[in-house]
This record gives sequence, structure tokens and C-alpha cells, in this order.
Amino acid sequence: MSSEPVAANPFARSYTLGPYTVVEVSGEIDLATAGSLAEHLEAATGRPAPDVLVDLRPVVFFDCSGLRTLCRAETRARERGGRLRLVSDRPRLHRLLRAAGLLRRFPPLPTIPGPHPEPPELREGMDGRGKAGGRPGGSG
Repeated sequence: MSSEPVAANPFARSYTLGPYTVVEVSGEIDLATAGSLAEHLEAATGRPAPDVLVDLRPVVFFDCSGLRTLCRAETRARERGGRLRLVSDRPRLHRLLRAAGLLRRFPPLPTIPGPHPEPPELREGMDGRGKAGGRPGGSG
């Protein structure tokens, strides 16, 4: 397999973020579009010990074709000594994973892990060590 990056398409794009290869998925993933996602997942899981995050937060529709693509990619990552995890804060996707019996295989992360810059509204109320501090004027 070529080590060249896969070109972004309307349904997926890949990029490196720290130790992760992030595959950001968007739009509708179904039988007609799952191949576009599979191209990115094959490239991301094609190296030894891949650490792949599949960001599904921008997805508006995801069916069993997408699930099949994820399962194949996760198996490939594991066979190469790596892992593939999902990032999703969408209850609809969580229900789909549960109904398909895949929630234990793919417990979704709500955000991409790591020390990434957070918006100022999320940093408020934190002390200098990154721990929640007391509320101003309250008993914290």
C-alpha cells in the first residue's frame, strides 16, 4: 500500500494530530459513500501500530455500511498492533452502535483526547493546574 496521503473527498479527510491519525467523516455515510470513508481508513490503518481516531461528530447519517467499514478498519488496526477509536457526541450514533451490539467494541469518546487548545469558555473556572476551581463568589 502506498504511504501517500489520501485526498480529501466530500465524506472524509485525514490529518495528523499529535500521535493520532484523525479521519474526519462528514455528511451521509451509506452504501453509496462508505467507499470514500474506507479509502481513508485503509490508509490510516496501513502502517504498523496505527492510532486512529474516527471523528464522526460532523456526520448527519450513518448506516450499517459505515459500521461494516469501521469494523474492518478496527480489525486491521488491531492486527497491526494499533487501535481505532470513535469520536462522537451524537446520541443517535450511540443508539446505532448499541443496537448493532458494537458499543463495547467502539465506546465513543466525546472529543479528541489530548492537550488541544480549548475555547476560552471551557477554560474559565480552571485553576493554573487545569483543575476545576471554585465558582467566583461561591463556596467552591
